[in-house]
Amino acid sequence: MTFSDTTFWIALLEIIGINIVLSGDNAVVIALAARSLPAKQQKQAVIWGSAAAVVMRIVLTIVAVELLRLPYLKIIGAILLLWIGIQLLLPEQEEAHGGSRAAQGGMASAIRTILIADLVMSLDNVIAVAAAAKGSMTLLIAGLLISIPLVIFGSTLLMKVMERWPVIITIGGALLGWVAGEMAITDPLVKDWVNDNAQWLHYVAPAAGALFVVAVGRWLSSRAGDHAVAETAAIAAVAAAGPAPTRPRVILAVDESEAAARGVDRFVSQFALFRGAPEVFLVNAQRPVPFDVSRFVDEAALHAYHEETGANASAYARKTLDAAGIKYSLVVRIGEPGPSIAQFAAEQQAAQIFVGCSGRGASQQILGSTTTDLLRNTTVPVTLLP
Repeated sequence: MTFSDTTFWIALLEIIGINIVLSGDNAVVIALAARSLPAKQQKQAVIWGSAAAVVMRIVLTIVAVELLRLPYLKIIGAILLLWIGIQLLLPEQEEAHGGSRAAQGGMASAIRTILIADLVMSLDNVIAVAAAAKGSMTLLIAGLLISIPLVIFGSTLLMKVMERWPVIITIGGALLGWVAGEMAITDPLVKDWVNDNAQWLHYVAPAAGALFVVAVGRWLSSRAGDHAVAETAAIAAVAAAGPAPTRPRVILAVDESEAAARGVDRFVSQFALFRGAPEVFLVNAQRPVPFDVSRFVDEAALHAYHEETGANASAYARKTLDAAGIKYSLVVRIGEPGPSIAQFAAEQQAAQIFVGCSGRGASQQILGSTTTDLLRNTTVPVTLLP
């Protein structure tokens, strides 16, 4: 492939897209490993740790490209890519992790954490990028050099974008399925037969791979959602059996979106109409970091990270409620937004849940999820605040 070849630029975009989608975990480790350092050392730790990780990633991917020239390995790699794509679409599990203490210490420790984490967590990136490169070393190195700095310096933005528009993750999963389909039919074992007898597979196999990943990923996600519904219902039953709170409790769910800010304004304007001086819980739900990340960052650092992120996400709401003289308790929950808020409401025997919405009917969004996601997980009345 040459620079004037359209195939080259399509493959380059594939490599950049794969790295952006699959490097989110690595970006979180970089941020968490450096955040405990003094401000002057944070930037140095990120630059040196990331530079070492980039060199290591290039070497690993070059080795992977050479290995994929052997029979059967591309077929095995394609199957693994399908699995990685499906895992990408599954919701993160809310677990308590007792990770290592590698994030503590000085800059050398932070750099070591970044390097080790990238080595352990780069299997998916290496296989996917090696497949997308189609044997071109020029394409491989160019794609990595372009995409990795984007991930390193835009990690926070990328994570926010993916949380705000989950469809990007679905597209990323489909892209991995597409690359897996291309990879399988170019294995030395079947390549010649496909080229001589079934050229149409060059179009059908990638599309089938993309559809397979999205279909299976959504099916497994729906099953996980049904489990969350049953779990929340059980918690609600236990909470209902306990003594009722002396004051009615209401929940105002918030995040950094404009819809949430409008919801806060509407809540404040209507607060005087509430009866019984309700106890207000300001709730922000933070999606848990992936398990791979928690292996390299201690629990205290993860807790501080979530608390800081939750405080930033609720800043407008806290400022507005403080100005209105409304007392509240800030609560940061870790988990998928809908089930997490529903579970907290059940635990507190809340009388009402208030959420800001975008005012677009069935597509209204709550904390990066849909209205349905919350409604199907709770028996507590939900009021949408457009």
